[in-house]
Amino acid sequence: MKIRNKLILIYLAITAVLLSFFCVVIYLQSKEYRRSEFKERLRKEALSTANIYFNKNDISPEVLKLLDRNDFTALTNEEIVIFDSKKQVIYETGDDRFKIEGEILEKIKAEKEYFWENTESEYIGILFENKNQKYVIVSYAVDNYGFIKLQNLAYVLILGGLCFLFLSALTGWFFVERMLNPIQQIIKKIDKIKASQLGERLAMGNENDEFTQLVDRFNQMLDRLQKSFLAQKAFVSHASHELRTPLTSITGQIQVSLLAEDSPEDLKKMIQSVLEDVKQLNRLSNNLLDLTSLNSYSENTNLTLINVLDKLSRVRDEAIKKNSHCQVVINFDEDEDEIPELLGNPPLLYTAFYNLIDNGIKYSLNQTVDIEVINSQNSIIIEFRNDCQNVSDDDLINIFVPFKRGGNSKNIGGHGVGLSLVKGIIEVHQGQIEVTKPDPDKLLFRVFLPKK
Repeated sequence: MKIRNKLILIYLAITAVLLSFFCVVIYLQSKEYRRSEFKERLRKEALSTANIYFNKNDISPEVLKLLDRNDFTALTNEEIVIFDSKKQVIYETGDDRFKIEGEILEKIKAEKEYFWENTESEYIGILFENKNQKYVIVSYAVDNYGFIKLQNLAYVLILGGLCFLFLSALTGWFFVERMLNPIQQIIKKIDKIKASQLGERLAMGNENDEFTQLVDRFNQMLDRLQKSFLAQKAFVSHASHELRTPLTSITGQIQVSLLAEDSPEDLKKMIQSVLEDVKQLNRLSNNLLDLTSLNSYSENTNLTLINVLDKLSRVRDEAIKKNSHCQVVINFDEDEDEIPELLGNPPLLYTAFYNLIDNGIKYSLNQTVDIEVINSQNSIIIEFRNDCQNVSDDDLINIFVPFKRGGNSKNIGGHGVGLSLVKGIIEVHQGQIEVTKPDPDKLLFRVFLPKK
């Protein structure tokens, strides 16, 4: 069911419930008012007849009956009966020998006034005193006029309620149509946006309502999708180029060796060269896999309490093992009471620390990297310093862009993936990384990792 129909049905249901409640209250109030009004009329008729009967001695009962029957205010099928203290009828306006149960007469005497009704008539009994004698006066009649008015009121409420619901349905449909019209326009515009037209954007409305906010959020989502598609396209292009280079080199060396009759020494050199290309290809493939897997990484997956100093020490030992001429110094305030620990993914942080140290060793003239660990209240700050040359401001801006390499990397192996991978790992740990040049020949990477 469409939202338009749901809103109209909900609106009609709420209106119907409220309107029914309102009509029922009016009907019940009118019914109670008719009952009270008719009760009062019966009381007045009974007291009026009793006063005439007991106070006008010169009027005979027959004349009094005639007056009651021809009274213009007489009610439909009205009868008035007077009982003495012995429950005997001493006066009756009709001739049908009205009978009443003794229990009701006793209740009238006890309550002094008692009202009851049956399916045809309504009754009132009143205890009346005259000359120290107690009499019971019973008056009953049929309220045809009141019931007709009540019936007409019910018809009016039912028909009026149905007409009101019909008009409510029309007005509800009109206003819901106007309210949901922006969504229809948004849907039409969204249908026109294809994968090849991600540059298209929805028009913003003038009013600051929920629809405008929805359009704004959708445009922001399109911005993110467009950036993601462009980045993916560039990533595939660069990755293809980087993979093609070592594969072409390996293929060429093997083809040359097959055509030439090389000596065992030449074959050994060729195999070593191919092995080096394969190692570079393997490192590139691993970095690419790690870089793409970060998109599906969850920050709550494989979280472990990590000692940052211990992790950096292991990374340093691994880097020195591969390059015996390098020097990696880790500085930490020994007077610090708290151990620098945080919750994180050990393999990912190991990769990030290793890439930062390896990058510092490759681009440093003296192959030295100074690391300082600062333990703050809410985060751990790790600074990586190394010497550098020929690093321009443009290189710093694009240093974390995949496959972007600086002007000082012409004679240094690499593919421009390591630092972009580091940035992704730090960000999935809700951290930040920044790079600055404190001196013209110094490069500083500052990593902020929050303590969770």
